[in-house]
Amino acid sequence: MSDQTVSEKTTSEHPVATAQQHSHELAALELIAHRTVTEAYKRVADHWLKLAEPSEVMRECFDWAFREVMFSAAVWSSNQDPLRPKVTCITRLAHTVEGHEIPGSRWGIDNPDSIYRVIPISGDEKYRISGRVGRNRMTENYFTLWDDKMGTVDVLNGRTMEVSADGSFEITVDSSPAQGRPNHVQSAPEAHEFYIRDVMADWNLDDPNHFTIERLGSKPTTAAMSLDEQAQLTADFMLHYADFTRRMSRGTYRMPANHFALAWSADHTGALRNQVYVGGRFELAPDEAFVVTVSDGGAEYFTVPLSNIWGTTMDIVDRTASLNKAQSVPNPDGTYTYVLSDTDPGVHNWVDTCGLNEGILTLRMAEFPQGGPREDLAAAGEVVKLDHLDSALPEGTAFVDAETRAAQLATRRAGYLRRLPEVAP
Repeated sequence: MSDQTVSEKTTSEHPVATAQQHSHELAALELIAHRTVTEAYKRVADHWLKLAEPSEVMRECFDWAFREVMFSAAVWSSNQDPLRPKVTCITRLAHTVEGHEIPGSRWGIDNPDSIYRVIPISGDEKYRISGRVGRNRMTENYFTLWDDKMGTVDVLNGRTMEVSADGSFEITVDSSPAQGRPNHVQSAPEAHEFYIRDVMADWNLDDPNHFTIERLGSKPTTAAMSLDEQAQLTADFMLHYADFTRRMSRGTYRMPANHFALAWSADHTGALRNQVYVGGRFELAPDEAFVVTVSDGGAEYFTVPLSNIWGTTMDIVDRTASLNKAQSVPNPDGTYTYVLSDTDPGVHNWVDTCGLNEGILTLRMAEFPQGGPREDLAAAGEVVKLDHLDSALPEGTAFVDAETRAAQLATRRAGYLRRLPEVAP
């Protein structure tokens, strides 16, 4: 018999903005007011700023970015009990719940296309994940079982898992082999947590999964964390988030500006197995643009997002601070060219730097043909003066006028708010 309540078993009408998610966010809001956490805010902020030695433009976005990163630490750290598991979304934009302002919770160089959810897991326990896919199945969707260092223990591909005719599915999780069970994830003593990525390639069409978690067995014999214990864990997470993000940013900033030289696939420190990452950074004068050309190597999905050194993306709802393959117009030869600039260049594939004259680009490419990416996978960039931009663009580049740009942005906003229904259209 499960220790989960009937209400928790019921799949919410909305896949992300569930009653359980809202309850968790409200509890996290109370948690960040705890004295242990408020003291950690000041300590971690001073620590991070000292380590980062930010430029003026990065210092200007620290306060709001820091608030988001720290709130994500509260949200994630308060769902760490594998005996009382919940499904929580850890990376959302600011919204209102029951009259309370819930901060954003982006961190870790988030992907604007992804809905990130976590479930705590113990290798000693058995679980059942029940859910339903949307009408339009996603191009990329993975249930990754991690150890406590974000290393992969096992992975289930949500795109190819077995689904009933009505869209429902069931995933079994325990330490035994599948033995004929479909959608089985084999855990291990080091199993710590599910990290689930629902990737929205077409924001206006793709549907995230509905799902709930059920621990099988008797009720827990150990007590849940006290508020004081939880507050201390949150403070620990806050420091970890700062140090983790600092390491990522420092690695990127050791590379030359306006240059791509890193491509890798990994299944550790949070990277997704079989996904290719191409890292780089830009640094521009006010009259310059960074022109980036991508050859996707056969990937069904890729994205070009920018972020600050604090690991948060910028205005991803009302500005084109990221573009993915489904949102972009290809060149006649099948490659994709993007223009990064603070001024609208009139190009459809404009990545708006949102006032940043420097920042991080972490391209993600996934869902390659069998055998992996083609040899032509590449990303290259060059800095050009805005008044000489036309000479750097390939023939056939798609341009837009003001009316088309407005329509593009309206479509973008409407698509994103499908996963954030708490915000008015």
